[in-house]
Amino acid sequence: MPDALELLKTRRSLKPIEMTGPGPSAAELDTILTIGSRVPDHGKLSPWRFIVFEGDGRTRAGEIFAKLFAQKNPQATPDQVEKERTRFSQAPLVIAVVSKTVEHFKVPAWEQELSAGAAAMNIIHAATALGYVCDWVTGWLAFDRDVMNALGLAPNEKIAGFIHIGKATRTIEDRPRPPLNEIVTRF
Repeated sequence: MPDALELLKTRRSLKPIEMTGPGPSAAELDTILTIGSRVPDHGKLSPWRFIVFEGDGRTRAGEIFAKLFAQKNPQATPDQVEKERTRFSQAPLVIAVVSKTVEHFKVPAWEQELSAGAAAMNIIHAATALGYVCDWVTGWLAFDRDVMNALGLAPNEKIAGFIHIGKATRTIEDRPRPPLNEIVTRF
C-alpha cells in the first residue's frame, strides 16, 4: 500500500474507456464504501448515499440511459444512442454518489452537499490506495431528473457524480497543476 502523502500527491484520473478489469472484490468494495462514508458530516445527517453499478447492473443502467437519451434527442444517431447504452460498461465498477439534503436549522444544504463531495473524494482515495484508477464524472446523466427518477432518487436527492473504477490500461501522465503562488493568498 502506498504512503498516504505520496498517494495524495500522485493520484490521477483516467477516462473509463481506458480502464479494464478486474474491478474491486466484494471485500475491497466494502472498504471503499466504508471509507467513503467517513467524511465531515455536521449534524450527523449522512447527507449522501451510494448506488453501486457492477455486473449486469451496468448494462441495465445503460438501457435506461439509451432510452432516455433517444427520447430527449430524436435527431440522435444510432452511434450516439449506443454510446449512452455503453457508458457504464467501460469500467468494471461505477459508484453513484447521491447527495441527499434535508432541511436543518443548523446545517445548510451547501454543507450537506460539500459532505457528499467529500464522500466522493474519499471513495477515489480508497480505490486508488487499493491499486485502482478512477474517474469522477457527471454529464447530462447527473443533472437529468428523469435519469434520477429511473435510478430511484427522491426529490431531495441529486447526483454528485459517477465514479468509474477499474485498472489502468496505460500509464497516466500528470496534467499541469496551478502553482501555489497563483491559488494561495495569505490574510
